[in-house]
Amino acid sequence: MISTALYKREMKRSIKLLLIFCTVLTMYIAIIISMYKPELAKMLDKYVELMPELMASFGMTGDATTLTGFMCSYLYGFILLIIPMLFSIIRGNGLIAGYVDKGSMVSLLSAPLKRRTVVLTQMAVLISGILLLNLYITAVELFFAEYDYPDQLHIGHLLSLNTGLLFLHLFIGSICFTASCVFSDTKYSVGAGAGIPVLMYILKMLANMGDKADNIKYLTFFTLFNPDGIVDGELKAVIGIIVLLTGAVILFTSSVVVFCRKDLNI
Repeated sequence: MISTALYKREMKRSIKLLLIFCTVLTMYIAIIISMYKPELAKMLDKYVELMPELMASFGMTGDATTLTGFMCSYLYGFILLIIPMLFSIIRGNGLIAGYVDKGSMVSLLSAPLKRRTVVLTQMAVLISGILLLNLYITAVELFFAEYDYPDQLHIGHLLSLNTGLLFLHLFIGSICFTASCVFSDTKYSVGAGAGIPVLMYILKMLANMGDKADNIKYLTFFTLFNPDGIVDGELKAVIGIIVLLTGAVILFTSSVVVFCRKDLNI
């Protein structure tokens, strides 16, 4: 059970932030898709040849033969991971820890609203924001792909890819939200909620460089999201995103339990 009034108020705040991120994403997606043209794609491949380790660290491996493969290489290794992750970090912290740190949780709980209602409502706000951002990404990709290269994008592959992307960001969001429920001080909430995903991404970058660093991939959850594997329908890639979704459910559930039992000192 959630509070409709609280949900609407928090979603208005989310929309303002979403508009900023959607603007940035639109620009990047439009630019990257437009670069699928042979002459521009060759230029990107040259960068990969000149700086293989650096480009690989961002998941940009080049040599894509399809539009979907090109997008996997140049969008799903950095842009579509980092920008939605920033949204989860900002909103995840503000939805619970931000209220507690400022002393505003008193007014919420004296509405009167039960703790469970508050935490479930705030969770719904974060999940809704992540879902809207993912739907927007899909819509923008479809628009520019069809506009620039009609009938070259495999829509089924894109939908599978973005389903995996959604599960990944739900997992990241659950980390941020759990940190917000565990810590009452925003500096600790942000430290854990932002620190863990950022550290995991850095480990992913190191693992992408290959050679001796390859084993680092087993230390980061980003390895569970394999864009190329999802497009190819690999069982291992499918299992990976299911694990991410399962982890998100567990962490979101745990965050509710933690918040309901927490001593808020109010």
